[in-house]
Amino acid sequence: MAERPSLPIIDLSGYMHPESAESKEQVVTQVCDACRRYGFFQIKCHGVPLEAQRKLFQSLGAFFSLPVDEKLKLSFLQNPCRRGYEASGMSLREGDALPDAKECFYIGRDDPTIEPPGFYGPNVWPDLPDKHFRAPVWEYYGHSERLARTLWGILLQGLGSSADLLSAFSQRPIVPMKMIRYPPQSTTLPDQFGIGAHTDFGGITVLLQQPGREGLEVWDEATTSWLSVPATEDVLVINCGDMVQRWSQGRYKSARHRVINKSEQERLSCAMFWHGDVGATNPFNPHDPSEETVGKLLVKRFERQYSLKREVYMADAG
Repeated sequence: MAERPSLPIIDLSGYMHPESAESKEQVVTQVCDACRRYGFFQIKCHGVPLEAQRKLFQSLGAFFSLPVDEKLKLSFLQNPCRRGYEASGMSLREGDALPDAKECFYIGRDDPTIEPPGFYGPNVWPDLPDKHFRAPVWEYYGHSERLARTLWGILLQGLGSSADLLSAFSQRPIVPMKMIRYPPQSTTLPDQFGIGAHTDFGGITVLLQQPGREGLEVWDEATTSWLSVPATEDVLVINCGDMVQRWSQGRYKSARHRVINKSEQERLSCAMFWHGDVGATNPFNPHDPSEETVGKLLVKRFERQYSLKREVYMADAG
């Protein structure tokens, strides 16, 4: 019987602290090969401090343990920037029998005013001491945002472009972050997923999983099977979204994935989505005749989740 494939674990130190040009090239090759084969990979020595990861999980525990009525005061349904709290059961994909069991809290770039169609604006924060939530959450956001920017540069180099192209793509990048709690399996309905099978819609996703709480599965087309992804401390999971697959002409893959909490404990995770500027066009091909922008591609996928009308979206989405 053939050995079951698994997602590679890539050491980024050769790129982030290179001893030679060859060490950087080796990391670029490893990352891009994984994106072509799986659309997913794992990384270590990534520059996100372990202490920041641990403090983030403590903060998520503090927030998600608040009473439901307190969390609902921050409902993302009442926020034009889709910031705030999403209760369990609010997300149902076409084709799924049941809504997701997860609950979430969203933040993004903290801009002072709301700008249509809602990609930029202020965050909302729970009534918790800053040191117990806002400060550690924002610290982790900064570390993972810088990491995602670095990974975009690696993807550009993997297709023969310069990482310097990223500067024109990311003056004010759209970078939402979703903090997630999955309830224990025994509290969910039969055949209910934590998150149903889907692809991510945009750029690069950086996922932090609570150590020892497994649940993520990635669809592998080559073996037509779901691959379980371990939840290992200080190892992050990276994947490409639909926008990257589209703009790379399919050379980088956007793979379906899902979450099934297989334990009798809650499971916490945090996903950051780094997309680029609202008006930015294809960085892999500056001469792409489509002139699609990040904003317009995001609107096509998520227009129903914002409060403004489609006409406003398309006019202000770059």
